[in-house]
Amino acid sequence: MKIFLPAFLALCFAVGMVAVAQDLPNQVPQKRQQAGIRLTSLMGTVKADGEKLTFVTDQRAWNVDNPETLKGHEGHYLRVNAHAYPDKDSIYITEVKMPTASETRKNDER
Repeated sequence: MKIFLPAFLALCFAVGMVAVAQDLPNQVPQKRQQAGIRLTSLMGTVKADGEKLTFVTDQRAWNVDNPETLKGHEGHYLRVNAHAYPDKDSIYITEVKMPTASETRKNDER
């Protein structure tokens, strides 16, 4: 009986710590979302105006914070993953891909 109570308390403490540890990773993305930064996938065309590059989608034109990622893609229809800042109408591009044939066909039907 003397061993049972400390063992039971240690087990309760361990289970509580595991529950808290699993909850911590879920709180980090919420802070990013509260800041207005979100990773999103966009499809559109790259427009060049001198040194400035703009990514134009169906809904709006986005200023590109890191235009070096789009160098050489002027006039191309692309799919990008980017952090969107809607309040500043700007995006920070993390990945650039050419759309698949089915994605291109869907856009042509619009």
